[in-house]
Amino acid sequence: MDFFSAWAVPLLLLLIPVLGLCKRLPVYELFVSGAADGARLCVSIFPNILAMLVVIGVFRESGALAAISQWLAPLCSSLGVPTEVLPLALLRPLSGSGALAATADIIQNSGPDSFPGLLASVMQGSTDTTCYVLAVYFGSVGIKKYGHALTVGLAADAVSFICAFLVCRILFPV
Repeated sequence: MDFFSAWAVPLLLLLIPVLGLCKRLPVYELFVSGAADGARLCVSIFPNILAMLVVIGVFRESGALAAISQWLAPLCSSLGVPTEVLPLALLRPLSGSGALAATADIIQNSGPDSFPGLLASVMQGSTDTTCYVLAVYFGSVGIKKYGHALTVGLAADAVSFICAFLVCRILFPV
């Protein structure tokens, strides 16, 4: 298995051009054309990504994340939701790397087998970075109005967080 794992990508990188040559395709020209299209796409979505990163940075550094977490803490505590997962729930729709850092922090402080650690892991795996996805995918095709998609995506994230809590509560009772 280790042999296959080590050689899977190099063999794939070799197999694709060989198959292209067997079909008499201009492999190099197609590669260059694809790279040029990729570069144009990167340039076209860069403003969306930059705006997204600025908003995430301002949200975290302004103290808004901590303030919203503190504001929601009493409600979550009364429902049995560990308050440690609130920053993760707030960051996950915005930033995959921020959410991963929050998850790592929860697991480091609470332990991987603790209820907050398990819940954070399930939340991390059951949701997506909604705002990032909308910025990248909608930006790449030029869609400017995505308010309804944002609303539905954030609602789906909220439902995913609730379901993650319920599933963890049932499977991993405290």
